[in-house]
Amino acid sequence: MDTSIWRTANLALAFAMELVALGALGWWGARTGGPLPVKILLAIAIPAAAAVLWALFAAPTATYQVTALAVATKIVVFGAASLALWQLDHRLLAVAFPVIVIANLLVLHLDQPGVAAH
Repeated sequence: MDTSIWRTANLALAFAMELVALGALGWWGARTGGPLPVKILLAIAIPAAAAVLWALFAAPTATYQVTALAVATKIVVFGAASLALWQLDHRLLAVAFPVIVIANLLVLHLDQPGVAAH
């Protein structure tokens, strides 16, 4: 298989997983809050906070290019999304989501130039 197609597909999957994480966090916020204004606030604020963290530390063009902060941000955002799915009673998705994310991140890491896959 052409490696550029493989890498592009995995980058697209990574982006989709990021969007799923934001969606799960927003859904959890909307279902967790009390009165409607609180639900709306949480549905917007929680994914917005995750997106800001991502832009600062985990995005390919992050403001702060520190590997430890990128890894920590990914663990926090993807972990919170998985916990949100669990609390929303989507147990299978809550377990499958981090498995897919980890597999995708591993493939992307091994596909980088200079990383030997043995």
